[in-house]
Amino acid sequence: MPQDSSHATRAAHTHRVVVIVDENSNPFELGCVTEVFGLRRPELGRELYDFALCAPDPHTLMRDGFFTLTGVAGLDAADTADTLIVPNRPDTDVPRRPAVLDAVRRAHARGARLVGMCSGAFTLAEAGVLDGRRATAHWQWADSFRARFPSVDLRPDVLFVDDGDILTSAGSAAALDLGLHLVRRDHGAEVANSVSRRLVFAAHRDGGQRQFVERPVPDTPDESLAPVLAWAQERLGDPLTVADIATRAAVSPATLHRRFRVQLGTTPLAWLTGERIALACRLIERGEQRLDVVARRSGLGTAANLRARLRRETGLSPSAYRRRFGPESPESPEPALAPR
Repeated sequence: MPQDSSHATRAAHTHRVVVIVDENSNPFELGCVTEVFGLRRPELGRELYDFALCAPDPHTLMRDGFFTLTGVAGLDAADTADTLIVPNRPDTDVPRRPAVLDAVRRAHARGARLVGMCSGAFTLAEAGVLDGRRATAHWQWADSFRARFPSVDLRPDVLFVDDGDILTSAGSAAALDLGLHLVRRDHGAEVANSVSRRLVFAAHRDGGQRQFVERPVPDTPDESLAPVLAWAQERLGDPLTVADIATRAAVSPATLHRRFRVQLGTTPLAWLTGERIALACRLIERGEQRLDVVARRSGLGTAANLRARLRRETGLSPSAYRRRFGPESPESPEPALAPR
């Protein structure tokens, strides 16, 4: 039977990521997105993205005049993007160019995914696509952002916000967090872990940017959660409880809860559940088809609980997740946008 031509076209299409670079853009975030989306991945045996840079001018002076970027595509390349990453720069009070804002609006109107790294949230807000939407930006700019864009639901305590077709990240290094999140969303946890290992960067950093806000450092003994987190991650399949983790840390459950809030920006139970869901995803990606086995080994208990948790986290049922990310899966179709 002849293959449906539209299906063949979708299967052969590699998701195209285009980055707009504008005058005074930050080179660090540009390097992050190039590293995540632009490099070849021979260890994976396939290309994850079709990547391109574009700019309004043939010569773009980068932040503080460190260097000039040349030889990239014109701004019309933004009209070919499946994911468009908008420019960011430290001079947030200077309006973006109308041509750049128009390119963002056109991309949004045709259903492209929009990404703003760090001060890129200002670009998205100026284009008018963030009204009534959730977003984040660097904590230093939270007050000025709220004053200028009161209709945006700013979340200043997190590393990034995934609002479906519009995603934003906080300060510079959070560009890597958001980039790996997009890889995880598009290609699954196993591929994202492979990319993170090559970056020598955590595939998922717990907590939010509240842990980086400037504040006096108290003169207290080391209360790092790292040892107890590593201990718990080795026992996710056991009937592990928050009380067990508190006992291991030699603190009360209340103290443990406080330390999680301060250091990770979450609760012990939410962290434990998230780790178990991530383990369940990896087991499915590696080929385990028995849901009761996945549920037991990940500590989620029953297949019914696994289904509910996985759908809540990824928007997919276990069978749909397996079809998309499992070892026998066909070439991935266009990545579905996560529900808002």
